[in-house]
Amino acid sequence: MFKMKGSTCKLAVKINNKDYYVEGTSIDGHGDAHAKDGFCNSIRKAKVQGEIVGDKFLVSYF
Repeated sequence: MFKMKGSTCKLAVKINNKDYYVEGTSIDGHGDAHAKDGFCNSIRKAKVQGEIVGDKFLVSYF
């Protein structure tokens, strides 16, 4: 949904208008990714905790 390079079905977050792929949880760990409201078909607001390392977001809470 963020038009990032790489895998099309991978969980990502947008923080301060920058996109990061998420490491530490998967897109399939949050319901059916391909459902009408799934992460492959919609963007949702989430509360996350973790740290940005390079171009990845290392999640501790999602």
